[in-house]
Amino acid sequence: MNLSQLSDAQQKRIAIAVENLAFGKLLGIELESVEPGVASLSLEIRDDLRQNNGVTHGGAIASLIDSATAFALIPLLDDGESATTVDLSISYLRPLLKGRVKASARVLRLGSRIIALSAEVFDDSGNLAATALTSYLRLKKRPEILIDS
Repeated sequence: MNLSQLSDAQQKRIAIAVENLAFGKLLGIELESVEPGVASLSLEIRDDLRQNNGVTHGGAIASLIDSATAFALIPLLDDGESATTVDLSISYLRPLLKGRVKASARVLRLGSRIIALSAEVFDDSGNLAATALTSYLRLKKRPEILIDS
């Protein structure tokens, strides 16, 4: 994992985000690199991520994209600030059948309320498999996560 372009505080925030990415862990999403405004995450295609026609389920790819865009913007957020996905539009261009797929995300516009990002997904041969546009809403206070015990 390459975090060399980040400050110590940004690296700590990324480490916390990785630790708290429970759904991503379930899918097998792994962080490859993060710079301010740019991130790459990957996912190994497994049988349990396939839909009934034998290709990787679009929801698994959507989760990979959503995670990659989130990690691209985390280093750009102020202390005490978080963000949440407002929308996500994906164009699936080719089926993903095997190997490790990679999502690369970048911030297009860092607004005071809305952050616009794009992402591309590549198969293990480097072929473009999906593109996405997404928006996040800045939240001034991190929401409390309540776990019912």
